[in-house]
Amino acid sequence: MALSHKARKRWTLLALCVGMPLYIVAAVTLVGWLPRMHVLVELLLYVVLGIVWIFPLKPLIRGVGKPDPEAEVEE
Repeated sequence: MALSHKARKRWTLLALCVGMPLYIVAAVTLVGWLPRMHVLVELLLYVVLGIVWIFPLKPLIRGVGKPDPEAEVEE
């Protein structure tokens, strides 16, 4: 069952306002548990973790910024 445009906006807002800070804390904790690495390797790891979060949320976020296709057009 597909989500309505309004529901998709709400889930996206929840994911970005609640899920994103939790993901950041988890990523920093994960990197903190690893043994000390060279600064560039650590930077690369943060860049990869900063990009990876979007893949599971991509279907949810896609099309949220567009107008509701089911809404009536007012002229």
